[in-house]
Amino acid sequence: MDLVEREQELDELTQVLTASVAGTGGAVLVSGGIGCGKTELLEALRVRAEQEGFLVLAAVGCWAERESPGGVLGQLLRYADAPWSTELLAGLDSGGCAPEAERRTLDPATTAALHQLCTGVLQAAEHRPILICVDDVQFTDAVSRHWLIQLVGRLRSSRVALALAECVLTRPTDPRLRAELLRLSSYRRIALQRLSPAGVGAVLGRHVDPDVAAVLAPQVYEVSAGNPLLVRALIEDHRNADPQPTIGARLAVGEAYGDAVVSCVLRGRPVLMRLAEALAVLDDGADLTNLPERLLDDDEPATVRRGLDVLDAAGLLDRGRLRHPVAVAALRSTLPAHERVRLHRRAAELLYSDGAPPTRVARHLVAADHRLVPWALPVLRAAAERHLVDNRAADAYACVEMALRVCDDENLRVPLKALLASAAWLLNPSMSVRHLGDLADALREGRLGDRHGLILAKYLLWHGRFEEAAEAIERIAARDGDSDPAGSTEARATQEILSSSYPALVSSRLPAADRSAVGQRAARDPRIRSAAALSSLLTGGDEETAVADAEAGMRAMRLTKKSQEALMCAVATLQFADRLPAAASWCDHWLAEARAWQVPLWEAEFGSLRASIALRQGNPLLARQLAEAALKQVPLESWGVCIGGPLANLVQAVTDTGDHEAASSYLEMPVPEGMFKSRFGLYYLHARGRFQLEAGRPHAALTDLTTCGQLMTSWGFDRPSLVPWRAEAAQAYLLLGDVPRARALAREQLALAGPRASRTRGMSLRALAAVSPPGERASLLTEAVEVLRGCGDQAQLAQALGDLGCLHYQSGRPARARPLVETAARLARACGARPILRRLPLEAGSARPGAADPAEQVTRVAALSLLSGAELRVAALAARGHTNREISQRLCITVSTVEQHLTRTFRKLGVKTRSDLPEEMILDMAVAG
Repeated sequence: MDLVEREQELDELTQVLTASVAGTGGAVLVSGGIGCGKTELLEALRVRAEQEGFLVLAAVGCWAERESPGGVLGQLLRYADAPWSTELLAGLDSGGCAPEAERRTLDPATTAALHQLCTGVLQAAEHRPILICVDDVQFTDAVSRHWLIQLVGRLRSSRVALALAECVLTRPTDPRLRAELLRLSSYRRIALQRLSPAGVGAVLGRHVDPDVAAVLAPQVYEVSAGNPLLVRALIEDHRNADPQPTIGARLAVGEAYGDAVVSCVLRGRPVLMRLAEALAVLDDGADLTNLPERLLDDDEPATVRRGLDVLDAAGLLDRGRLRHPVAVAALRSTLPAHERVRLHRRAAELLYSDGAPPTRVARHLVAADHRLVPWALPVLRAAAERHLVDNRAADAYACVEMALRVCDDENLRVPLKALLASAAWLLNPSMSVRHLGDLADALREGRLGDRHGLILAKYLLWHGRFEEAAEAIERIAARDGDSDPAGSTEARATQEILSSSYPALVSSRLPAADRSAVGQRAARDPRIRSAAALSSLLTGGDEETAVADAEAGMRAMRLTKKSQEALMCAVATLQFADRLPAAASWCDHWLAEARAWQVPLWEAEFGSLRASIALRQGNPLLARQLAEAALKQVPLESWGVCIGGPLANLVQAVTDTGDHEAASSYLEMPVPEGMFKSRFGLYYLHARGRFQLEAGRPHAALTDLTTCGQLMTSWGFDRPSLVPWRAEAAQAYLLLGDVPRARALAREQLALAGPRASRTRGMSLRALAAVSPPGERASLLTEAVEVLRGCGDQAQLAQALGDLGCLHYQSGRPARARPLVETAARLARACGARPILRRLPLEAGSARPGAADPAEQVTRVAALSLLSGAELRVAALAARGHTNREISQRLCITVSTVEQHLTRTFRKLGVKTRSDLPEEMILDMAVAG
């Protein structure tokens, strides 16, 4: 048999066989923890004995059969190849029995039968040596144990070898049997240890690739503590999870390991199982001093302590706790529901009496599920508040939900509902909706504090319940009396956060910021500083100051329930100030923290914010991935009015990659009407307007873009770095032939963008170039390229380079145009911007199928000069997909006139269909005219 780190022990056992053959019978006792390989060692000895001609008699003790007289003895002799065994066993059966707990002496008949059995075995051994193996000897019944004691006393001059294996359990092997064994000069005791780390590696090496074994061995040893039974189970789990593990594989711990743990525990006395189950119930990573003994009221403390030693010897414990969560789950699953509830209730009582932290007591109160004692309510509330501080929203929700089940005092229920809403909010904002009405009533009646009231206002705004939110804000603002400093800070932070997202409502309802000494102290709070930075930037404040305040605030904060929204404001400040690398770095940091805390709402919100930054960096593929993940974290209906953020990111991302079908499907998703009263509605209007523009619907695009602009202006948020609506509106007017209005909007956006080299200025320069005469475009586009090179937006840079390259082609300078267009194409491919690629005049070697050659496009420019102004205007609208009737209505001419203009245009340009019209060149000629 293939054994690891058992060679020396097997040699010692073999020496006993050798001595027995020579007529010097001997005995050996193998001791070890549960699952440490005693059975395998005895089996290896049995195989070797049979090979050497021994008659092997084997039996296994069992706790359930410990009071069945002669149970082990019957296993040894009934199936042996010896005619005398049946007769002797029959004599034993007629001789009565000695139950487990009875006297130490036997009746004469039983004694005589046992002596006859001993004599029969010894006589049989004269003809053929005999090996007697008894596994789990500690569970041997009283009659069989008496026989073993008699046999040991007659082994010295026999050809009988006795190999016993005992498990170090709460009930040791009978001391009389041990005493008799010690009288034998040939007696040996072997203490079997668990495998070493090297031994675990050797076992693994026989089942997986050696290199993989070297990587997995430390992990397997950590989980199994070298218990061979658990090592084999872990190998099985890992094979099931990964049939062909690689060097970088992580250990999979699964069902086989859990079954092996339960098997280990079941091999002991029932108290061992009760103890293991109690440890599984208590498992919370805290100190368990004296708790297991007190939890098992029916068992003696000394027995429980011995049981802990047994579990530790088997490698199931690590510093007094179960070694792995799979072991905890497996043992918990063995508990009947009523027993699990009883253990949790008893654990809660003991921990409460010991003054344990509320969070630890509450875990057991929640698991106990019902019939809670009066002291449970304040403990559950304190635990919920602690969990919220520690960002453990699910635990907080469970505590408050349990507290509400047992609380019948309405005044106490109000703050509990506020806590429940806060916890539910972090898990899924929709879960808090059912409590908002009750909380609004409590605020109206003066039963809800201001701090909870401000949070309530935020929840109401999120869900679009603006009138209720406005009433809540007004009531808080109208209350007399000085607030405590903490309350003042909380109110100011909430005010700043809300004012940047719901400007129309909050600015008219909340009082002006506190400028007193108390207000100045509060303003130094990093949450207020970060949120105020965004409000200041959006309303035209100093950009450098806002950026400095945002970064200083983030350096002073960690991610918590109270700081999360302020951190979002700080990152948004960097984003709207066109500090995209810094914004991306900070957002990645907070997104990683949100994932570590496993708070779905935080992860979704930071993910959506990171998607919007990715769009500004010209990476629509990443933006789509992040935005889709955000909507999976928090479902559509739970976003409230803030759904405008992730939906806008998705629409813009798929529009930028040319996936118009996906954009249409996203725009069909229902959105709350209240969204358009928040900052998030601006993003949605802008994204939808851009899609309409790309889809050839300039009228619809203008409706969305101008509505967005009107809202921004009315809120005092008219900053192009927030939403550059004028650039797209200018393009829409250009498509409609209204060049003066297009040019006016582009110039206005450039003026608002300011002189600093920024992404917004680069975009504005490109927008102005598109609506300027050809002679002015080169300088504008050249500056746009230079500005955008240092701003990180690859898509905008690709468009500016492409525009400049096209301009050079049209001007007959292909040598200057070619590298610009090639660079633009490379950038567009890298960011997945297919619409940009389609508009580039790529050369034959790198062009898309059907793309025009640059020389051909230059020829078309000459042909376009033959078109009249009326023909150009009609051709421009036709190139964008308008029907003849739509063109006639827009230009106030008849459908017949439209058809005549198009016929002449097709003939002059040498094309046959509208899809062949050179859209970009026609627009350029229209602007120049």
